[in-house]
Amino acid sequence: MDHLKRLLERYPALEKLEGEISGAYELMKESYEKGGKLLICGNGGSAADSDHIVGELMKGFYKERRLPEEEMEKYGELGAHLQGALPAIALTQHCALSTAFLNDVDPKMVFAQQVYGYGQPGDVFLGLSTSGNSENVVFAARVAAAKGMKVITMTGRDGGRLKELSDVCLIVPAQVTADIQEYHLPIYHALCAMLEEHFF
Repeated sequence: MDHLKRLLERYPALEKLEGEISGAYELMKESYEKGGKLLICGNGGSAADSDHIVGELMKGFYKERRLPEEEMEKYGELGAHLQGALPAIALTQHCALSTAFLNDVDPKMVFAQQVYGYGQPGDVFLGLSTSGNSENVVFAARVAAAKGMKVITMTGRDGGRLKELSDVCLIVPAQVTADIQEYHLPIYHALCAMLEEHFF
């Protein structure tokens, strides 16, 4: 299935982003091919999107992702209950770490601290912000770039501050927060499906 073609057929307003969507896919694919991982963050609905993306990458999405035979042998009877995974971490989900850091250090750096701790050169940072100006996402993007990670962002409006910090910035054609988020979901679904198609 051509997931990008299907996306653009269903959402014609996203046709002008075809190059950026392909570019984001290539960055993530290259990272995964070299053993990298994806670090994702956002606020509010974008935090929920971050966790949603992890769910599509870390288990089967369209495909069952059965383990290869050599892997099945390694894990014995457990192998039948495991699926191929593309490593992804939502930086929004670590309650104890996040609350300790925002209370003890700096609330605006809570995602940046995790990028600093988890990120390695060759990994990919994916930041979601409908305005492109969420400071905690902006600071995380800056740390990611400094660590030699690729930076992909999903925004709306004019892209905000994240536009200039990104290797690829997906600026959807909407101004209202809810409308922007409604475009983000089919884009990241397509990206996850494209990655699954390539690796599994």
